[in-house]
Amino acid sequence: MSDLPATLLERLDDRLLPAADPVRAAAQAAYMKNHFAFLGLATPALRTLERAALAGLPPPTEDELRLIATALWAREQREFQYVACSYLVRHVAVPSPAFVPVLRELITTKSWWDTVDALATRFTGGLVRRHPSLVTVMDQWARDDDMWLVRTAILHQLHYGAETDTARLFGYCEAQASHRDFFVRKAIGWALRHYARTDPDAVRAFVDGHRSTLSGLSVREATKHL
Repeated sequence: MSDLPATLLERLDDRLLPAADPVRAAAQAAYMKNHFAFLGLATPALRTLERAALAGLPPPTEDELRLIATALWAREQREFQYVACSYLVRHVAVPSPAFVPVLRELITTKSWWDTVDALATRFTGGLVRRHPSLVTVMDQWARDDDMWLVRTAILHQLHYGAETDTARLFGYCEAQASHRDFFVRKAIGWALRHYARTDPDAVRAFVDGHRSTLSGLSVREATKHL
């Protein structure tokens, strides 16, 4: 491991581990259905400790970004994955399209909405915006058997606003309209509701034309502010 990943990981250990709160950790784990262990750090405290660990460090290379993200993903406590997501978003301008296999591994490993949504809406979206050829990867993920990849594809344009590729957004939602999983149905509604801020008429027309296939959850979420 190069100096930057080793230094950052050591700094994070030195700051996060002593700040652990077992009582809060138990409550956090319960809230997340006991899928993950926690240190028990509140979000503001975690961000403060993260900033202190990052202070004075240079930006990573793509290889260093991969090493840091995968090392943090291997840690037991969930806060380390949150730091990984934050660090990736902070340095979204660094990776090339060659980073996609790493991103896929992060999305499909230790998967839950808390990390997937951060990776989908801020990192994946930014990566695709910088490298438009990656829309073909989103097309593949939108029809993948892994529900978290599907959710990522649906949500990756969440913050694109007027730059949203509506054909893809609506196409992904239509293709997965009858998906059995809550998290995909919720993502459809969330993506449509968010795009309705930009073009409410287009979202209204899409929902009206697909009420027979969209789940009730997707429709309720999509039309919440229409």
